[in-house]
Amino acid sequence: MKPIHAVTGVAGYTGKYITRRLLGAGIEVIGLTNHPARPSEFGERVRFYPFDFDQPERLAAHLEGVEVLYNTYWVRFDHGRSTYESAVRNTRVLIDAARRAGVRRLVHVSITNPSLDSPLPYFQGKALLEEAIRASGLSYAILRPTVLFGLEDILINNIAYLLRKFPLFAIPGDGTYRLQPVFVDDLAALAVRAAGESENYTLDAVGPDVFSYNALVRLIGDRIGRRPPILHFEPELALSLAGLLGRFYGDVLITREEYLGLSADLLVSSQPPTCPTPLGEWLAQNAPALGQRYASEIARHYQP
Repeated sequence: MKPIHAVTGVAGYTGKYITRRLLGAGIEVIGLTNHPARPSEFGERVRFYPFDFDQPERLAAHLEGVEVLYNTYWVRFDHGRSTYESAVRNTRVLIDAARRAGVRRLVHVSITNPSLDSPLPYFQGKALLEEAIRASGLSYAILRPTVLFGLEDILINNIAYLLRKFPLFAIPGDGTYRLQPVFVDDLAALAVRAAGESENYTLDAVGPDVFSYNALVRLIGDRIGRRPPILHFEPELALSLAGLLGRFYGDVLITREEYLGLSADLLVSSQPPTCPTPLGEWLAQNAPALGQRYASEIARHYQP
């Protein structure tokens, strides 16, 4: 009998890469999602269930017989009733449902440098959930990625899109703040490996390269062959301009909190790299496809 693993956001970004690896290894997968009827590449190979956060008994029933739960569920910013507060509350319900269903192992995707004292709800919320997991009694692995890149990526793709479409590129502040991108399939490989282990641990999931934001934009521009002038604006002005552009696209390009997290170097790890794929090599192979279309967070997660 095949082992059964459950993945939240199974047809999304990180969840999709985890699911591909699981199916390739002959593992049966069930998916928990906000959009159980939405078509996916997996077709009938994956059974889809709604999150049912408001019906904990049903959620626990979905997880009956599941050996490992991979949790990628989170929100990038507050949008309508989808808020950081609701994401923390819902994830606590999910953790408890996994415990009651007898799930053997929880592999949870967090973020680098979470802190209960953080003034940024994203990083504080992630810290609260790590605390809840450690107190749950479940066997767990907590993986802390930084900025993910891949063909379905939003940040890297939209930098390329803006470089392709506009005569200049605006950066908030001096752009010397740093980030350490990680390839999404490398994160998926870490997650699947963690599922087979029994030790409880927390690990940063980070790539081999650290870039300033300035250097990241220049690297993307070099790889796609577009090098418009890069201008630095006062952060509030740059964020206001991004807000105007976001309204044009019906999306959110960058939030004030995301800028503050970037400028505080929260997307860089103090640990050795754990994921092997260099961004530059990946860009060299995938540049023609990158930035051809704008990638909308709101369209991806909140529209039918």
